[in-house]
Amino acid sequence: MGQLEGKVALVTGGGSGIGRAAAERLAADGARVCVVDWSEEPGRLVAEELEGLHLHADVGDPGQVDEAFAACERELGGLDVVHLNAGVTTGHGDLEQLTVEEYRRITRVNLDGVVFGVRAAIPALARRRGGAIVVTASLAGIIPFAPDPIYALTKHGVVGLVRSLAPSLQPRGIRVSCVCPGLVDTPLLGTEARELMVSAGFPLLDPADVAEAVLLAVTDGEGGEAWVVQPGRPPEPYRFHDVPGPRGEDLRTAVPPGVRGGRPAGDG
Repeated sequence: MGQLEGKVALVTGGGSGIGRAAAERLAADGARVCVVDWSEEPGRLVAEELEGLHLHADVGDPGQVDEAFAACERELGGLDVVHLNAGVTTGHGDLEQLTVEEYRRITRVNLDGVVFGVRAAIPALARRRGGAIVVTASLAGIIPFAPDPIYALTKHGVVGLVRSLAPSLQPRGIRVSCVCPGLVDTPLLGTEARELMVSAGFPLLDPADVAEAVLLAVTDGEGGEAWVVQPGRPPEPYRFHDVPGPRGEDLRTAVPPGVRGGRPAGDG
């Protein structure tokens, strides 16, 4: 029996790429899976293969997100694991050429989809006395990414949200974390970029590699982590450096009132 035997998992963007691999991995470990996807046919096929539930939803629409979570609970009896994976890119790095439509589209999916997804997940997991939320971020969420700075903006936002939410959710038995993979061989990478990486001999991750990191975050994570996933290396939490604290006597470990989960590094 897997560690998730008897559990229910919901995966957004579960019809292809990382989402599909994660849905398959969670199901292999015993979970029943709700596959949420905007694309009707791919999502339905994955759900059928896994004997799970397909839910059609636009993750940028809070009403549709809430309904998808409610349907998952209603049909499968509850919810224990949430993988918020749906994401898009702008496909270019020229901010001058960025259209309003491109900007609204990427923030709608990559940021709104995560915020609304976490908001819907919290009460659902609380009804099961706890659970795990894992968000697909990216290495572009912890390092500069000049090929698509708006994509990097959204992924930095995801990492910041996860790290900031974790302390307040832990007392409720809810662990929230994110996975930060490098370049993954999925349709999101694009044909041109994939060919460039292959011709240069640069290793690409398989979606299954990221799915293993998702399972690790669900079963072994403590919450608040950003799990780095790179080819040939086991997933590991990124070690964020402390920031310099205020100068002055007795201020070496000062943290602003109400701030938890961060620690300044002395008086600089």
